[in-house]
This record gives sequence, C-alpha cells and structure tokens, in this order.
Amino acid sequence: MLLSLVLHTYSMRYLLPGVVLLGTAPTYVLAWGVWRLLSALLPSRFYQAVDDRLYCIYQSMVLFFFENYTGVQILLYGDLPKNKENIIYIANHQSAVDWIVADILAIRQNALGHVRYVLKDGLKWLPLYGCYFSQHGGIYVKRSAKFNEKEMRKKLQSYVNAGTPMYLVIFPEGTRYNPGQTNRLSASQAFAAQQGLTVLEHVLTPRVKATHVAFDSMKNYLDAVYDVTVVYEGKDDKGQRKESLSMTEFLCKECPKIHIHIDRIDKKDVPEEQQSMRRWLHERFEIKDKLLIEFYDSPDPERRNKFPGKSVNSKLSLKKTLPSVLVLSGLTAGMLMTEAGRRLYVNTWIYGTLLGCLWVTIKP
Repeated sequence: MLLSLVLHTYSMRYLLPGVVLLGTAPTYVLAWGVWRLLSALLPSRFYQAVDDRLYCIYQSMVLFFFENYTGVQILLYGDLPKNKENIIYIANHQSAVDWIVADILAIRQNALGHVRYVLKDGLKWLPLYGCYFSQHGGIYVKRSAKFNEKEMRKKLQSYVNAGTPMYLVIFPEGTRYNPGQTNRLSASQAFAAQQGLTVLEHVLTPRVKATHVAFDSMKNYLDAVYDVTVVYEGKDDKGQRKESLSMTEFLCKECPKIHIHIDRIDKKDVPEEQQSMRRWLHERFEIKDKLLIEFYDSPDPERRNKFPGKSVNSKLSLKKTLPSVLVLSGLTAGMLMTEAGRRLYVNTWIYGTLLGCLWVTIKP
C-alpha cells in the first residue's frame, strides 16, 4: 500500500505545474486585454514592445516548470548564438515539448518575448490562447492544398513593416515523428522516394511551403536561419528510441537530458527559389538524420547518446524564471480572494474563450 502511494504521488508531479500554468491563464489574458485596449490609439510598436514583455513573463513561468522544476539537463552543441537576432528557427518535430525547446534557446539570447510560431490551424481553438497566439504574431496554417500562402505573406510583411522582432519557429515536418507510428513513417519515406529524395530514418520528409514563404517574405529583415536538432534522452526497455514524450511525462521528470544541436546559417547561404530551397531543406534534414542515427545507433559506444563536438551544460538561473511565477501566481491568488475577483476570473475563462473563438472564425 505504501509503495502504491509513493508511485501515485510520483505520477502526480505534473499537477502543480498544470494548476499554475492553466490557473494563471485568465490573469495573463486580462492583463494583455487591458494593454490591448489602452494601446489602441498608440503606434503599433508600443503595443508590440509591451506585448513582447508580457509574453516573456508568462513564458519565463513556463520555463520555471519545464527546466527548474524538472531539473532537466540542457546540453548545447554547435553554434551557440548569444545575441538577439531576427531568425527563422527550423527543427525536427517529435513531441508536444518541442515548442518549449525554442523558448529554452530564446531565453538564453534574451529574446524570449520575440518567439512566434507557425502553428497548425486546429490550435486556434485553444481556450484563451488560441486567439492570443495569433495576436502575438503566431501564424495558423493548413496543410497541403489548403495552405493559404497569401495570408501568411500578408501577416509576415506587416511584421516586417512594423519592425517587429522575429524569432519565428517552424517545424517543416508538419506533424510529429513517432517511432511507434510506422504507417506515418512509411508514408513519409514513400513520398521521399517518389520525389527522388533521400529516404530518412529518424525524421519525416520536410515540406517546404511555410519555410519558403517565411524566408521569401522576410529575407531582407532576417539575420540567419537556425537549424536545430533535438533529442530527448531516453530509450525503451528494448534499447530503442522512445515514443514521443507528452508534456505530462516531461513534467513527471521522465527526461533526464535534452540534447540540442544548433547550426546557424547565414541568410546569404539559403537559396531563394522554391525548388532550390526544397532541395536545400531536405539536405538539412539529411544532416539531422545522420546526427540522430549516430546518436541512437552508432556502433562506437563513445559516440552514442551525444552529438558530435563539445557540449555545453547550460543551466537556467532561477532569477530568470521564479519572479514570473511569483507575480502571476500572486495576482491570480489575489483575484480569487474576493467574490468580484472570482466572478471576473470565471467570466474571463468563459467569455474570453467564446470571444477568442469568434475572433479566429471571423478574422483569418
């Protein structure tokens, strides 16, 4: 019975972060909504600067739980950029935690508030945040023939014209790689073979549309492209690559290390024409595949479970994350201590979600 209690307690370690992250959502959205109204008559750069700061506060709280709370070890390889840049960030996609890895790198460049995502269209229905991500600079896209290139170009060009700092995150695979989903992997490999491309083993065949539109729209504004390869350390009982980590599993401290390999590619080295970029992007994913094959399957034990080259163990200071937890939790607790505050809190959840869904329905 005692053992069962211990195991149950162990598995519930995601509750505290879950309660705090979801519980502070209305507080955050209220703060953002107030600023949105107050800044309506101001130049957009004033709104954007404060919005980026607000986003930085919330994401710092996210990183408190996903780094400091879990104690995960962050190992960085390759090019380690330290200064803020306007970039496109492309990475392999395998877990719901992938978007947080972009935050992990951005906070180390003091660029956390500038992170914006190209997101699959279904995420716009997320309560509260579905609408907010679009307002912060996120771009919702549909796959294949339904991809709206014109809308994406229009939105990106508006950010360029406004001088909005951009740390634009794209996952060119379009969906998560999961070694347990063999049908998806087989279909991706068959598609590559049909296109005369190298068949990949540890990543899916990348799609070029979103990356090409992003680069073509912002090429005169960008500094570089970051090509990022991520491994969440751990294997199953058979010594094979684990299936994708969920956020719950990650918060239960089931990932001891994240290995992050960064290639910084100057924009002049990225081809502009779409077909050339398709080949270039596939070649980048071939490099990722080779890195992952060596990481998981190298016959040399000395080269296994790490990327080539020297790694840097990067530890995130509590000074960068804990204040955000205290501020947002304190404001939320203060709101919930009064009847009027509780009413406002509940109404924000209900009407904020409904208004957000209405907004993303009306406005692309």
